This record gives sequence, structure tokens and C-alpha cells, in this order.
Amino acid sequence: MPAEWEPHAGCWMLWPERPDTWRDNAVPAQMAFARVAEAIARFEPVTVGVSPSHLDSARQLLPTSIRVVTIPHDDAWLRDCGPTFVVNAAGEVRGVDWGFNAWGGLYSDWRQDEQVAATILDMTATDRYRADFVLEGGSIHVDGQGTLLTTTECLLNPNRNPHLSQAQLEERLMAYCNVQKVIWLGPGVYQDETSGHVDNLCCFVRPSVVVVTWTDDPFDPQYPISLAAYEQLCNATDAQGRRLEVHKLHQPGPLTLTAAESAGIRPAAGTLPRLAGTRLAASYVNFYIANGGVLVPTFDDPYDAAALATLQALFPEREVVGVSGREILLGGGNIHCITQQQHGG
Repeated sequence: MPAEWEPHAGCWMLWPERPDTWRDNAVPAQMAFARVAEAIARFEPVTVGVSPSHLDSARQLLPTSIRVVTIPHDDAWLRDCGPTFVVNAAGEVRGVDWGFNAWGGLYSDWRQDEQVAATILDMTATDRYRADFVLEGGSIHVDGQGTLLTTTECLLNPNRNPHLSQAQLEERLMAYCNVQKVIWLGPGVYQDETSGHVDNLCCFVRPSVVVVTWTDDPFDPQYPISLAAYEQLCNATDAQGRRLEVHKLHQPGPLTLTAAESAGIRPAAGTLPRLAGTRLAASYVNFYIANGGVLVPTFDDPYDAAALATLQALFPEREVVGVSGREILLGGGNIHCITQQQHGG
């Protein structure tokens, strides 16, 4: 599994459509996704998968430079239901099709999402490995040199693979991603409904260098989570034996769901309503590394500028671009969660 900063053939996304995830029939989210797609398309080709009934409206909202294809799906988190592309020493690309169960059952029917990875691999004529366990792409991050980051909160959650031990999961991660070391952090970002995906908490920016979401407020529930992760990372070594260099990205807010935003979401039967005042799992770590660019969620927040400046210093050879992420955050994730790189090219 290559690092995200290695060359991409393109980026894949899905179109947001669910009224129980996205407010106001997903129209604001569609506009936000279109802005993300347009920003990424400055750096690499973008393909957006759209359900048949939304093809015309998606084509109208998306720039003509972005390819639109028919991909039936249940929700728009392609990082988690799409394939993970892996490359061998000869440059041959294959795809891993992980098991998917809607983050342990956050919605009841995920049959279409479970087919998304195979559909994309068929479209790209890429050979497929079908994994024998549940895993979302947002729950892992790699350095391309044998090291993988993940969280115990997610991978050891009984709603994913209750029949597998930590050692058995680690063995599978090593096999499918061809890594030699797994760094297990503890919980993810506070109130993250994915059960603590690592891509909201911490990620590599280059070999042996990571960023971690942070808060200076010792009374914030995020503080002990970030402090534990920071201390663990500072004491960790990667697969090459190098000590990690750790940089902090102060979280925005904290941000909460407004009454107007809550009123626009129609909860599905059997699911909990999204209530005004609910804390949102906002993080600047949830960025996407493109060919020559880094797309970072912003929140019209006082911490936006510092996050962009820190990332620009860490990616001097790429253009760091802020893209409004609040509307995506309302659905439960952000820019990294709605994208998936296709390696090669």
C-alpha cells in the first residue's frame, strides 16, 4: 500500500444523496462535494460515482472537467467503502476490497456500498483481492515504507470483527497492505461516529513524520485522547526503526450542530435524531494529499489559518488549499473520508 503522497492516477468520490445523513435533501452537501471535486481536479483527474436518479443534477453541479459515472451506492463515504489500491515493485496495481458493514451498522442496508469497491475495480480493469474481514479505508494510514497507523477503538470494536483478536487483525493488515509494523493508537477523535477512525486523529505527512489533532484545553474531552496519542507517537518508531517526528494541529471549535442544521436532517426509522448542540468530530487532520496539492477542510474558525500554515510548512513542495468542510462534517466526516486515491499514473 503506497503512501498517499505517492503518484495518483486520479481520485474517486461518490455523490451525497441520503436525506437521513445530509440536510435539506443533500443539496448543500452536493454543492460542498462539488467544491471539493473541483479543487482536487486542479491537481489530478477526478471521477464521481452517482446513482442513476441523480445523474442529471450531478452533471449540472460538477465542472465539465470531472468525470461522472453511474455507481449505485447507499452513502457517499468512498474512503470507507471503496477499494484500497496497492502496487508491487514492478508498478502493477491491484485493489483490496475490504468487507464493509456500515461502521458496525450505522444504517441498516449497506448492500450497494458493499459493491462499490468491486465496481470501481471493474471500471479500472484492476485485479481484486477480496479481504475476509471488515475494514474501512479511513481506519488505516500508511507511510509507504512498512508502517501502518490505526486505532484500537475502531479495529477492536466488537461491531466490526468480534471473532478476530488484535494479533489476528495485525496479521491481516500486514498481509493485505504489505506492512511490517502496526502502531496501535487508542481512541480516535471525541464523538467520531466511525468508532474513532485514525484519519481524523493522526496521519503521516512523509516518512517518520506525523500530524495529530490537538487541543490546549485540559478540560476538553479531546485533551486526554490527544495527549495519549501524542505521547505514544513521540515514543514510537516506524518499520525502519526511526523515531517519529510529531506535529500538532489544533482542532477547530469545538463545533456543534446548530438548530437549523438539525432541522434539515430527516432521521431514518430506527436511527437517533441528530440533535442541536451535538458536538461534531471536527479535525484538520482529515485532509487529502493530491498530486501537487493538499486539500484541507476549513470551518470559518480562528484555528483555520494556523492549520493551513502548519501544513504548508510540512508540504513545501505542494500547494495547500483550504476548502470549506462544515457541510461535509454535518454528515460525520470530511475531505479525506469522501475521497480515495487511485495509485499509479
